Amino acid sequence: MPDNKPYAQVIVDIASANTDRVFTYSVPQGMALAPGTRVLVPFGRQTIEGLVISLSETCDLPEEKVKSILEPLEDYPAVLPPLVELAREISADAHTPLALALRLMIPAEMRSGRVKVKTQAVARISIPDDRVNEALGANSRSAKRKLLINLLSDRLPHPVDELKALVRDPLPALRVLEEAGTITLQEEEVYRSPYAPVTERVPDPVLTEEQAEVLRELLPAVRSGSGRFLLHGITGSGKTEVYIRAARECLGMGRGVIVLVPEIVLTPQMVSWFRGRFGDVAAVLHSRLSAGERFDEWRRIRSGAARLVIGARSAVFAPVRDLGLIVVDEEHEPSYQAENNPRCDAREVAASRAQRERAALLLASATPSILSFAKAQRGDYMLLEMLSRVNRHQLAKVTLVDMREELRLGNRGMFSTLLVERLRACLDSGQQAMLFINRRGYAPSVLCRKCGEALTCKQCDVKLTWHQADRMMHCHYCGLISSLPANCPGCGSSFLRPVGVGTQKVEEEFGKMFPGVPVVRMDADTTSGKDRHEQLLNRFRSGEARVMVGTQMIAKGLDFPQVTLVGAILADLTLNLPDYRAQERTFQLLTQVAGRAGRADMPGEVIIQTYKPEHYAIAAAATQEFRGFFNQEFARRRQLLYPPFTMMVRVLVEARGEEQSREVSSAIRERIAKKLAEAPRLKKRVLFVREDAAPIKRIMGLYRAQVLMKLLAHIDSDEVLTFLNDLTQEPWPCKVGLEIDPASLA
Repeated sequence: MPDNKPYAQVIVDIASANTDRVFTYSVPQGMALAPGTRVLVPFGRQTIEGLVISLSETCDLPEEKVKSILEPLEDYPAVLPPLVELAREISADAHTPLALALRLMIPAEMRSGRVKVKTQAVARISIPDDRVNEALGANSRSAKRKLLINLLSDRLPHPVDELKALVRDPLPALRVLEEAGTITLQEEEVYRSPYAPVTERVPDPVLTEEQAEVLRELLPAVRSGSGRFLLHGITGSGKTEVYIRAARECLGMGRGVIVLVPEIVLTPQMVSWFRGRFGDVAAVLHSRLSAGERFDEWRRIRSGAARLVIGARSAVFAPVRDLGLIVVDEEHEPSYQAENNPRCDAREVAASRAQRERAALLLASATPSILSFAKAQRGDYMLLEMLSRVNRHQLAKVTLVDMREELRLGNRGMFSTLLVERLRACLDSGQQAMLFINRRGYAPSVLCRKCGEALTCKQCDVKLTWHQADRMMHCHYCGLISSLPANCPGCGSSFLRPVGVGTQKVEEEFGKMFPGVPVVRMDADTTSGKDRHEQLLNRFRSGEARVMVGTQMIAKGLDFPQVTLVGAILADLTLNLPDYRAQERTFQLLTQVAGRAGRADMPGEVIIQTYKPEHYAIAAAATQEFRGFFNQEFARRRQLLYPPFTMMVRVLVEARGEEQSREVSSAIRERIAKKLAEAPRLKKRVLFVREDAAPIKRIMGLYRAQVLMKLLAHIDSDEVLTFLNDLTQEPWPCKVGLEIDPASLA
């Protein structure tokens, strides 16, 4: 509720977030404000945006030093009070300025007025039906005015721009009719919707026994607004139907729902399922919307017109009032963890928000993260399981193909003999197939065959990827595009060749083997345009394309009834990542992609091509046995003291020069060592401190060095983190950031 208290605490300039202090301003008499309201305030010689954090009756400053708020930017709080408090929590937990945390709560389109409400001129007839003939007679000498009266007599609002398509230059005639009182002309808001209106609803399917059992546990928690759940449901077990039924229960109580998905590519499918059952009450938030669409969807949510929100990571901050349920689909995905400041994890934010607003929380996956499943094992989450597919369909048969043996038999191609045989049978039977490789581009490197050196990016310490489509070399980190030089920069040789396999190469080789078979490729290159991912999915869903080639974005969540074959090319790629989670991510990716096959009435088959068929992550993916993998991986982490038994912390230094990056990282390492020497109690919680260059030494022209630490989970470790946060906030000569359990250690 707006308040008339005379003073407001305002955090200023949330658009640039250069200032993180809270300033006190006076509230002009008669101006009612509430915490979370955006305001214009004087700041030095500028007029800038700010956000009201709180209101008070008194002020410690002399009255003459207190400036006055100029005006509110909206007549409602842009940030709901619970979200203001959530921002404070994120600021503390992620060790990031409050201003940056508040940015998360407000669409970028609102800051600095980048997007406005869209309006259009609309004409309506204003006289009763029994006077229409009279009006026609009064305008008998003007064919244009008579036509307009007839058009408007349906009593519907008609945009003037649409009338222009039917009547040449209608505005003068409309003005005459307006002056006569026959019609009204007024500006009305135009809602920029990313989706067409829902015309028909989809009926409810019959629940399976497992779905019904899960809902018997879940729905009472939704009603009471409490409970944290982890749903382990195998691929095809019907997890989405559980979300829909839980959401219906929540909406029926007048409360709001947020459903998070890890990939934008999954959003249209999830939206279609929910809108098919709930209509236009569902809104969508993700970065692929236009600025106007995102702004209007946010406003629909904030006004309460849309009480169900579906979207990617940022949707966890949607201004849903009276929130009753948060669902995190495919909760194992690393994309839920932000890589930029504030480095918060949407899963943790969802848990905090659910607790703060008395809402139920449901995390779900066929391959839960090790951390989440461990929490369920110790009782932090209630574990729910669905271990059978809908209609008792069997999981796809998985076959491991040892590519070392293929090479020994003389097959030097990327497709094994078995995969080619199964592809031919699949296509001959009229079914669809998916080919998965977690690497985009044509070839991951361009190699000099004389000196053996690979061409690298001028701005990043990474190999350039060859893209056959534009015959250019691309850096997948900074976006640099360059042509293939005539000679090797190192030795001058002309023997430069693309080496390795990416999605483009797979697509090309498939086309040579099966000419004329239509293929869609889904990777970061083909889905960059607005709605492009949805267009490609529709081509495949309609059957226009018979085969889909893609990266990890095709590995989860997608449901295509005609897909009976999945081939995983180079299944070992993720095992080679410099990350303690490499085994976990390999298992998750392969299990998820295997789950795309045989989801309807026809049996599915999966071919996993690997050079390490004996590796426990790949062997477990072949059996799709999650608990077995969890037990083995959990034991490995306990032995090696990796999370969840410890906490990984990194101080990342980025500088223009390599020498400076190492000097600063070394200085930080020395400060940490001094602190631990002075506090033996804290030193007991630190397993190691290591300073060196980051695995990728240079990105976008900045040299990267790091101080990597492993901490025991203990209250004393919080003190270590506070010290590290204060240390990173000091005025270092280059960029220094603190990362807690970073999404990537590259």
